[in-house]
Amino acid sequence: MTDSKYFTTTKKGEIFELKAELNSDKKEKKKEAVKKVIASMTVGKDVSALFPDVVNCMQTDNLELKKLVYLYLMNYAKSQPDMAIMAVNTFVKDCEDPNPLIRALAVRTMGCIRVDKITEYLCEPLRKCLKDEDPYVRKTAAVCVAKLHDINAQLVEDQGFLDTLKDLISDSNPMVVANAVAALSEIAESHPNSNLLDLNPQTINKLLTALNECTEWGQIFILDCLANYTPRDDRESQSICERVTPRLSHANSAVVLSAVKVLMKFMEMLPKDLDYYGTLLKKLAPPLVTLLSAEPELQYVALRNINLIVQRRPEILKHEMKVFFVKYNDPIYVKLEKLDIMIRLASQANIAQVLAELKEYATEVDVDFVRKAVRAIGRCAIKVEQSAERCVSTLLDLIQTKVNYVVQEAIVVIKDIFRKYPNKYESVIATLCENLDSLDEPEARAAMIWIVGEYAERIDNADELLESFLEGFHDESTQVQLQLLTAIVKLFLKKPTETQELVQQVLSLATQDSDNPDLRDRGYIYWRLLSTDPVAAKEVVLAEKPLISEETDLIEPTLLEELICHIGTLASVYHKPPSAFVEGSRGVQHKRLPGSVGSGESESPDTGSAAGVSEAPPAVIPSQGDLLGDLLNLDLTPPTTTGPPPPSSGMQMGAMDLLGGGLDSLMGDESEPPPIPQRTDTPQSPQPPHQSPSPPDYSPTELGGDLGGSPAMGAGFGAPAAMPASFNAPVSGGLDDLFDLGGGVGIPTGVYSAPKTVWLPAMKAKGLEITGTFARRAGVIQMEMTLNNKAMSVMTDFAIQFNRNSFGLAPAGPLQILTPLSPNQSIEVALPLSTVGPVMKMEPLNNLQVAVKNNIDVFYFSCQYPINMLFVEDGKMERQVFLATWKDIPNDNESQFQIKDCHLNSDAASTKLQGSNIFTIAKRTVEGQDMLYQSMKLSNGIWVLAELRVQAGNPNYTVSLKCRAPEVSQCVFQTYEAALKN
Repeated sequence: MTDSKYFTTTKKGEIFELKAELNSDKKEKKKEAVKKVIASMTVGKDVSALFPDVVNCMQTDNLELKKLVYLYLMNYAKSQPDMAIMAVNTFVKDCEDPNPLIRALAVRTMGCIRVDKITEYLCEPLRKCLKDEDPYVRKTAAVCVAKLHDINAQLVEDQGFLDTLKDLISDSNPMVVANAVAALSEIAESHPNSNLLDLNPQTINKLLTALNECTEWGQIFILDCLANYTPRDDRESQSICERVTPRLSHANSAVVLSAVKVLMKFMEMLPKDLDYYGTLLKKLAPPLVTLLSAEPELQYVALRNINLIVQRRPEILKHEMKVFFVKYNDPIYVKLEKLDIMIRLASQANIAQVLAELKEYATEVDVDFVRKAVRAIGRCAIKVEQSAERCVSTLLDLIQTKVNYVVQEAIVVIKDIFRKYPNKYESVIATLCENLDSLDEPEARAAMIWIVGEYAERIDNADELLESFLEGFHDESTQVQLQLLTAIVKLFLKKPTETQELVQQVLSLATQDSDNPDLRDRGYIYWRLLSTDPVAAKEVVLAEKPLISEETDLIEPTLLEELICHIGTLASVYHKPPSAFVEGSRGVQHKRLPGSVGSGESESPDTGSAAGVSEAPPAVIPSQGDLLGDLLNLDLTPPTTTGPPPPSSGMQMGAMDLLGGGLDSLMGDESEPPPIPQRTDTPQSPQPPHQSPSPPDYSPTELGGDLGGSPAMGAGFGAPAAMPASFNAPVSGGLDDLFDLGGGVGIPTGVYSAPKTVWLPAMKAKGLEITGTFARRAGVIQMEMTLNNKAMSVMTDFAIQFNRNSFGLAPAGPLQILTPLSPNQSIEVALPLSTVGPVMKMEPLNNLQVAVKNNIDVFYFSCQYPINMLFVEDGKMERQVFLATWKDIPNDNESQFQIKDCHLNSDAASTKLQGSNIFTIAKRTVEGQDMLYQSMKLSNGIWVLAELRVQAGNPNYTVSLKCRAPEVSQCVFQTYEAALKN
């Protein structure tokens, strides 16, 4: 009867019965009871209560019973450490048993009991076993040292076990040598700098001698150890290779791969003109080929390793192309890997064979495999120039099959062939254009658009083809949108007179109607290039392209070297270094081939220094037709939003050059490039108009562009503007954050907010009255409003939108009015604002034009926000920077104002102004007059410097303001007046 009967019992009171049986005098009954205990333990029952009774059974001569008790002990010693100490005496006794199997069993179990209290009792028995006369006991004890080191490394070092392990490398028994090497390697991995395995020619000789007589796993341990050795010269390298080569014919694939790893490493040191080098290359091919006759899983592992070997030394398998031809019953993962290696081995000598195979594969039923095969044909054309023509004709034959996914892959690779061989195969473009309608995958569509744009002058109806793609521009993937934008700009530069309207349309779609930052940036750069210097645009966009390289998917050389050193491990299957997937420090030593040992690690990138960089003068507010900031102002202001700025139609462009704005302002260059054009209905060249913008003209459809609204809004209303990253965090900003010039100013309390005023009277808004004010709380600008329903009907579906304004104010979220507003009811609402909206200079500067929509209509009103709402919390300049900036700003930019009837002393004035983020940097007294030097910084990076003069007994103050954008001075003066008088 089998032991399965022990797993079927489900009696109650079982523990009590087992206890009685374990204490029985009959040996057979005791053995049966222990088996039942082990069975219960195996299925997950808690039998730890029987610990003392099971330990008592250790005192037996029966080897089977002893093994079972030891198994129980290993499982429960950790949860019962105090009880486990009872077993120590038995271990010590068993380590001196005449039977070597019992001695080995005792030492093996000792290593598996991971209890600190017991380890010190086990040192003496372990020391005896390491020097035992029986090799079976010694090899078991060697592994036990590694286990003990894992529990208590210091104890192992103090007891001298590491030295004993090193001595075991010279043992007469090869299995003891192998286990000693395995244990030392394991310990060395957790202590990379310990130099435990002090490999020298004498040690290597001993290891090579043991190699021939070890078990297969022992051979793997020794070979892996040899792979870490660096020979002194090519003669020693050759000698080791000669002694390792016989392992290539081993039946175990792990031994074969470990031997290949050693040979691949030591070949680096052999001169290539050496006869033995050629012989070794020939010997390496057959074992690798043999690995491919194993089951699919092993084939895959072998192929992943061969992929690395072929990248390093393609000559090893250059005559073995046929073994990589795909079989009909190969799993897909094996097929794809074989295909990859075929391309790597493709050469002029075998290209005809390879192409015939690939063409065959392209008619298979497996879609993924067919795609890869078509792509492989293109890669062969790029790799082997002589085959390019044959590859192109093969691809054209495949296009004629009209199989959708084949056609799409073919177009993608033909694009690369055009890049590699310009002006050679363009005659096939007509055939490609015939298949335009069947393209539905982003990569194929992008490739076709690139071809049309690149060869627009050869395609008569290029503008029609590109226009057909433009119809569903917003539904396309980003890859296609970017390619379409570039292609139409190329077409415009080649045929300017015919395609003005088309280029205007695509630039408008990319910059104003898209929320993808990459697309917008590229659109703005093209627009700026076209509007300022069409010749430069031509040189940039139509520049000659570098030829693409033949192997774009090769592993980077230093990584390849490291992976070659890890052949036969998971790293060689993942094609990633161990550090990428092994947690902690174990096993994450970076290895290099001997040829590159002296090169050292790559230097860390130069982080640069912030020293010596002065504070950046901010951009000047541009003329009425331009924007204040632009996209790259994001370099100068903090990321206050989680999304991109809201789109806006009819947008105009800013004062700072898109490509150089940040740097120009750093260098103090304030020259203004021309703005980019405004969108118009009539076709024109992208040269910008210079007229003033018309008054705001909101339409319900335009409102939908970036209205923030409640979920109940109609379909015409889109997503809100981006929210600030955190409403609690102060909006810090600018370059002074980067260089830590902010001085760590905390958020002041008591920011002055004006009382609410009527913004929208009920008579102008069909009964809706809006009163409001602006406030800055915890670094966030808020628009605080009271909405009062003075009509007879219920109001719902509220939403709000701002027109473009001087500082890019926009709602940072929807208008949170979640319940209907009944007649004669009012509701308080605070709308957070961001400063990353579209920008246009207003008159006056702080004017804000607002549209509010509800279920009745859309209403418009204007209000003015106090400019101190835009003063950020890190607006305190360093003294030296203040002094340098004051001198640097021209005297023409200085404005002087009188503040009358103010009865505060200088300290009280300073405290009050700090509440509005106007920071006092220094104070001095001259002839009884206090002079306060102050700075403030606007949310768009503009700094304003001030000198406030306070004369004791004189209620009139004088404030002098200096700024690179003098237009803001009047608004800043109004802030001073309001803050000091309220």
